[in-house]
Amino acid sequence: MGNKLTRKLEMKMQIVGEQIKLARLRRNLSIEQIADRATCSPLTVYRIEKGVPTVAIGIYLRVLNALQLEDDILLLAKEDKLGKALQDLSLKNRKRASKKINY
Repeated sequence: MGNKLTRKLEMKMQIVGEQIKLARLRRNLSIEQIADRATCSPLTVYRIEKGVPTVAIGIYLRVLNALQLEDDILLLAKEDKLGKALQDLSLKNRKRASKKINY
């Protein structure tokens, strides 16, 4: 796969960028204002809003913070349906709890 994102992931990045852009516009803030508050360049904010995948996640956090949406990052991977299903499958195979003692 290399450094190239799949088309599906590219689309998701574009959706995230559009959501960030809409949040900025709802607050009636310019790209320059968000860049100033996030201590990054206006070009970087523009790239986030376009869904360019090379922007570091730390800068996304600063932009979300500038929009007062920093807690939204906690929603990433919150619902791990596959992981929970796999965990449930392994629990069904066990006959009893482990003998580990947790203090």
